Order: sequence, then structure tokens, then C-alpha cells
Amino acid sequence: MIEGRLVAVDLETTGLNPKTERILEIGAVLVENGKVKDRFSALIDPKRQISQRIVELTGITDEMVAGKPDIQEALPEFLKFCKDYPLLGHHIIFDYSFLKRAAVNQGYSFERTGIDTLAVCRKFIPENEKKNLQAACKWFQVQTEKSHRALEDALAAYRLYEAMEQKYGGKYPEVFSPKELKYKVKREHPASKRQKEVLQYLIKYHKINLSVQLDDLSKNEASRLTDQIISQYGRIQ
Repeated sequence: MIEGRLVAVDLETTGLNPKTERILEIGAVLVENGKVKDRFSALIDPKRQISQRIVELTGITDEMVAGKPDIQEALPEFLKFCKDYPLLGHHIIFDYSFLKRAAVNQGYSFERTGIDTLAVCRKFIPENEKKNLQAACKWFQVQTEKSHRALEDALAAYRLYEAMEQKYGGKYPEVFSPKELKYKVKREHPASKRQKEVLQYLIKYHKINLSVQLDDLSKNEASRLTDQIISQYGRIQ
């Protein structure tokens, strides 16, 4: 059992790439000396339409996030919850990359240590066995509730860690210790007025039904979106 405090965290997102996708939900549990002390759960408006694939995977719909805080509002509350405690998660670098990008974009430092239960699983589960969160929990006989919702998966990741640590921690203590999480990111700036004007004109010219809010785009996102539209529909003649 790890002494002190840690925060088990899981995200639901609109996709896999932190450079182009958004956080949909944050779920986290604060653990102190092996006991769950507090929980954090927040649905987040990604300022774009949620794809049908993500709806089917998570059960989170556009209607569910309508009127919810965006990441600019939700993130400070999460940072207050997790303080500077180590993070824990299944493939924690995925969640950390989204969180750090959002934090840096709001001017926060977000350097953390963490425990990756997926990496631990790879040491103790045979190579030919699945190691996703649900499969790993089943392997170690950890009871779980509904998957692909952030709070439930954060709690499942901690229960998985707990089961593995009880079984192997005495022999391999170093495997269960927090390690530095590394993800480099630079602060992004909002799209310029000119970028938004070009996009608006392209959208109107090509009669495109766009599922993102232009005022919420960064410079890089606006540039990528412009390139995508021109590639798919052509330039304005």
C-alpha cells in the first residue's frame, strides 16, 4: 500500500489525440493511506459535437454536456482537488497529456509523478492476455461497475492497483512507486480574428455544417481546420 495521498483519475474525451480532441468528463478519487477519502466528477462541454462513436462508447451525449462548464471553468476545481499528489490511472500518460495541455493553456504548471496500472499489468499478466482496464480487473478478480465513465474507471484503476500491490508489492515495491510523468506541451493561443473570418467565409462558401465553435479554437486548431476544409472542398474560386 502506498503511504500518503494519491489521486486516481480517468477522463472521457472526444478522441485520442490531445492536440485536436477535448475532455468530456473528469473522474477522480482521492486516496489516503489506502482509503478512498473523496471523489470528484464533472461533465464538461467540449464546445463541439460529440461523435456517434464516442456516444456509443461512453454514453455521453450532446444533451448531457449542454450547459455544463467548459474546461476553463472545470479545470481549476480539479486542480484544487488533486493538489500536487501523485496521479494513478490505467495508461495514465493519456489522461495526463490532456490535463497538462488544458492546464498549460490556462497558465498553470502541471508537473506530476504518477503510477500507471497498465505498465504494472504488463509485468504481471501474461503477454498474450488482454490488459485493458476491464480485462485486467477481471484477471485480478476486481469487481467493477459500468465502464467508460470517468469516475467508475478511476475507482476501478485504484482497486486494480490495490489488488496487484497486495499480491506483488512486497517482492517488487519499486513497480508500485510513483514515477515522473513526462509530456511536453507549449501554451496555445486563441485563433486570430483573421483566422476566424477566413473559416467563416469558407464555411459559408462551401455550405458546411460545422460542429465546432469558432470562438473556442486555438490558432493551431483553426489552421488545421482551414487546411482540412480546403483539402476536402477546395479553395474559394
